[in-house]
Amino acid sequence: MNDAHLHMVVNHFPIIGTIFGLGILIAGIFMKHTVIKNVAYILFVVAAIFAAVSMSTGEGAEEIAEKLPSVTDQIIHEHEEMAEKLAFVLYALGAISLLGLYLNFKNHTKAAAVSYIALVVAIIGVFFGKQTGTTGGEVRHTEIRANTSSTTAVDQNGAAAEEGDED
Repeated sequence: MNDAHLHMVVNHFPIIGTIFGLGILIAGIFMKHTVIKNVAYILFVVAAIFAAVSMSTGEGAEEIAEKLPSVTDQIIHEHEEMAEKLAFVLYALGAISLLGLYLNFKNHTKAAAVSYIALVVAIIGVFFGKQTGTTGGEVRHTEIRANTSSTTAVDQNGAAAEEGDED
């Protein structure tokens, strides 16, 4: 397993874990159930750990990907910039979640406030996760790049015109 393969294996969990954690945290806040909030906090901590692993495998993946056709330095750079923002948010969310776990176990009065802070940071994390996932997908999936939609339409129209000419 090379760095690119390892990166692809681990890079989905920070995004998916944050999305699931956000949903679970919302449920925990709405139901006023500490155990459910703790599950969300644990997911956020695990997402932060996976973000660190994903960041550590990113350089090796970049070395491999930049040699592939249709992969430009600009595409990789955009993904790297978004991934750094996401990682920062997830590290903060992980720290907030550890604090939330501690305060919940101590039945501290500030535990509810921390859950709302975690909620806001998780929403930001989901936003950056979407951006990071999209820019990461664009590295290899040329069909989702913004500048290929117009050429795809032209190709499809051209193909359709050729098929029509044959009849």
